Amino acid sequence: MPREGRGDVILSLSNVGPLAAARGITMIHDAQVYTAPQSYSAAFVRWYRFLLPRLGRRNLQILTVSHFSKQQLVDHGVARAERITVIPNGVDHVLGFASDDATVRRLALTPRRYVVALATTQPHKNIAVLLRAFADRAMGDVRLVLLGKTGADAMRAAYPFLPDDVLFTGMIDDGELRGLLEQALCFAMPSTTEGFGLPPLEAMLLGTPAVVAPCGALPEACGEGALYADPEDPAAWQAQIRTLRDDPAVYETMRDRGARQAATFTWARAGDLLVDALRRCLTGTDTERADAAARNELIR
Repeated sequence: MPREGRGDVILSLSNVGPLAAARGITMIHDAQVYTAPQSYSAAFVRWYRFLLPRLGRRNLQILTVSHFSKQQLVDHGVARAERITVIPNGVDHVLGFASDDATVRRLALTPRRYVVALATTQPHKNIAVLLRAFADRAMGDVRLVLLGKTGADAMRAAYPFLPDDVLFTGMIDDGELRGLLEQALCFAMPSTTEGFGLPPLEAMLLGTPAVVAPCGALPEACGEGALYADPEDPAAWQAQIRTLRDDPAVYETMRDRGARQAATFTWARAGDLLVDALRRCLTGTDTERADAAARNELIR
């Protein structure tokens, strides 16, 4: 249990923090327990709806990862706007892993003939629209590859219309993830809400185009570096994916735009913004101590 000494500040970057702390700063990544409660257990929703507004009232400052999330936290009464600081995530960590094509070889994938998306049954991730887009081999030789620990049995229980030729990676390491993304035609994220949108930005930084829904913080994060498709329209996803497959000029344009957009999100910038937020919250020797502690954490 963290202990709060005289003048100390407890910084939490993981959505939760000790309610007893009078001098806390907490990063709340999104408001999805309010906007997408169907994606979580009832107990989880109750606990977070109890916890978050109390942190918002008691903490020195609330941090979040996008202006979209900030407005959502304001709208749902978690904290007032002037008590929320936006610190976007970095994405350049993905460049720190050596590329490994083991998953590409294991699944016998053809470069630029597969689309990567998340293997998840959470309703707000909206994977159903992609499954319908790929139904009955509608995308020809382009395969859908679902990334993550959720397997075919769980996906089919949630989505009985799951196409038979969808591939599942299972859990893979960071090097394999980089190798998988680098050779994909695109990364697809049809979520109806997101607090930030890290996965498409990881792909974009690696030179892989992204197709995303114009929802939540995805337009804020991806900007003009991604293509957009209606989250309710499988044909719209088919059209954007086919454009990337069939039009080399569009593919190269989106590679370049995506990489430039994703490169603006660095962990160095996030660290600088965090130190600035700590300085604003503290004064005198508190500021010096927090500044030193924050910078020490960043270089570990």
